[in-house]
Amino acid sequence: MDKKIIIINGTGGSGKDTFVEFCSKYANVFNFSSIDKVKEIAKIIGWTGSKSEKDRKFLSDLKKLTTEYNDMAFNSIKDAINTFNNSDMDVMFIHIREPEEIKRAVDTFGAKTLLVKRDGLANIESNYSDASVDNYNYDYVIRNTTLEELDEKADKFIEKLNNNLIRKKTK
Repeated sequence: MDKKIIIINGTGGSGKDTFVEFCSKYANVFNFSSIDKVKEIAKIIGWTGSKSEKDRKFLSDLKKLTTEYNDMAFNSIKDAINTFNNSDMDVMFIHIREPEEIKRAVDTFGAKTLLVKRDGLANIESNYSDASVDNYNYDYVIRNTTLEELDEKADKFIEKLNNNLIRKKTK
């Protein structure tokens, strides 16, 4: 089976998780975020899980520190990809914000990139990670308009990834 790795990005509230959820109707999907380990550490030191500007900056700064210290986020991506490769999953979505980390994942894992955009959302500028969302030349761009259209776009996206991919039935 031809497994696909997709780096997914988009500003907060653009519909990334909803898009991945819709894609899971049409293929076996593994969903992973490069900041999952960072969030685990953040909770230990008092982060409550909220997504205020202050919280977003804190998580971005903590990711930068752990990357500089021991490349934690990228190593967690490698571990997740090993799990994915040994699973029956078809498509892996990896949420990464920073352009240099996106490029590194593309170069290392042969991943494709996807940006989810939603009109009317302002870009978050309080931290480097969120402010850099548009600073990459993505392979695919999905415009999130309505839930029904996003579902149709997910179906077509999975089909476009690989016409030979074994597709789940939706009925």
